[in-house]
Amino acid sequence: MVMNVMTAGRLSADNETILEAFASRLVATNGVAEAAIERARRATAVSGERLDRVLLKLGLVTEAVLAAAWSDLLQLPLVAAADFPAEPLLADLLSARFLRHSAAVPIAIDGAGLRIATVDPLDTYLAAAVGSRTGLQTTLAVATETDLSGALDRLYPAEPSTEVDSKDKSQTELAAFDITRLQDLATDAPAIRMVEDIIERAVELKASDIHLTFSRSGVRLRFRIDGVLNDMAPPPVDLYRAIVSRLKILADFDISEGRLPQDGRIRLGVSGREIDLRLATMPHLDGEGVVLRILDRGAVKLELASLGFDGGIEQDLLQLLSEPHGIFLVTGPTGSGKTTTLYAALRRLMRPECNVVSVEDPVEYHLDGVVQIQVQRKVGLDFPAVLRAVLRQDPDVIMIGEIRDRETAAIANQAALTGHFVLATLHTNSAAASIPRLIDMGLEPYLLSTTIRGVLAQRLVRRLCLSCSRPIRNAETSAYERLQQLFAATNPVVPQPSFREAVGCQRCNGSGYRGRIAIAELLTVDDDIRQATLDRADAMRIEEIARAKGVTPLLLDGAKKLMAGETTLSELLRVTGERPA
Repeated sequence: MVMNVMTAGRLSADNETILEAFASRLVATNGVAEAAIERARRATAVSGERLDRVLLKLGLVTEAVLAAAWSDLLQLPLVAAADFPAEPLLADLLSARFLRHSAAVPIAIDGAGLRIATVDPLDTYLAAAVGSRTGLQTTLAVATETDLSGALDRLYPAEPSTEVDSKDKSQTELAAFDITRLQDLATDAPAIRMVEDIIERAVELKASDIHLTFSRSGVRLRFRIDGVLNDMAPPPVDLYRAIVSRLKILADFDISEGRLPQDGRIRLGVSGREIDLRLATMPHLDGEGVVLRILDRGAVKLELASLGFDGGIEQDLLQLLSEPHGIFLVTGPTGSGKTTTLYAALRRLMRPECNVVSVEDPVEYHLDGVVQIQVQRKVGLDFPAVLRAVLRQDPDVIMIGEIRDRETAAIANQAALTGHFVLATLHTNSAAASIPRLIDMGLEPYLLSTTIRGVLAQRLVRRLCLSCSRPIRNAETSAYERLQQLFAATNPVVPQPSFREAVGCQRCNGSGYRGRIAIAELLTVDDDIRQATLDRADAMRIEEIARAKGVTPLLLDGAKKLMAGETTLSELLRVTGERPA
């Protein structure tokens, strides 16, 4: 993990570089043998501990030498036993438990500044946590472990455990105590460090979601990478409540509320760029569960050409987007990339002479040039209410996050009838099923037939890792053969198949896949589809008409990617849920 910029006068580099400089300083200034450093490095490679800690554990340096070297290298004051205060400082703000856990003691207050003695001067989270808690500019000083432990024992003696009768405390007092304890836990350096580490790891692995749950069997941490959940090394059980509380504080939640779901937004700087996160908490049987959706615009290319659509589908899609008015729908399950496709379409439609407005729940990515409106149901600002107001704002293009009820569908259709171009998502399993679904919602077929322009159904399949995939050894299975037959029946030119399989390497984190690519079917509404709409035809009938006109179904569009060696058969069947008959 890249370390944050340190306080004034200190190094700005990653820990590994600082530790190498520290080792060189020990050899050059403190007379430590190079062989001792090499021995410690070998032990570090095995144990995973930091070089300075290993040097001390092996007895290759003393505490005094270690502290003096850090003080000299980082230009920090060196604290002796006599420099610790006679009485605890800021005892009302900094708990003894936090200071003991962080191995730190406040030693001096000078105006708006606070100096903290610590045995670990690389712990930049300590200064951040103390500064956040006290409101004072915090700097560090270096002490030996023996001197600091002695000061902690003298200034913050451990209280004898006493059994407290729960009846002597009211429920209000217990709740207040618990909230204070949670706030202390959430502002402790370990909780802050763990939250930042989890989020940074997820961003580095290009995860879309973080799932954190607690049960009797322990803590479970999972990252959704390329649409699939992967178990990761979980945080310690004793830090779980502190982590959840820290996330609640960042999202401005009610930290004391654990009985009801809460959702909100967090904005953090991660690895030099700004990341938005959607936080949702949910009470479970054994505690609260947390899901974080990572919205990293830097990792998403909002261009139609980058989404991986077949060339023919992309051209037809561009033609649809050139229509002056009407409704264009994108369908698919959650996580199939519908919103990304709509954003890419909006980018295509943005022109200086156009007023482009989106109504979303929630707004996922900020688009310059688009008026984006967040639905707020708690204050009565739902999709219908926002859309009615938007139509009075003279829009040319309207994007609707999701059509989920009759009123929203009716307003969207009315907007298309009055000369607006409307883009929206809808939850159906196929493009053909969208038209009967809208009629079931209450739209009149004669009105819908005049406004609907096209429906794109899409899924995202994992793309094979270019570094480790290999030609498949045996593709003579009935599923492969049937897919080739189906593809040949609808395509005059059948490419030479190049079936490949997943292997797994360091670049793809052992999964065999890296990134995702879209498979899609695009239903363009023509006179025959309009007549079927007027006749209230079911999805099967509309699909038959589409197939007769050459519309490529999802499975066969995926077969193109399969034969091109971009994905695997198991991945294609997993995502489509189909089997070649």
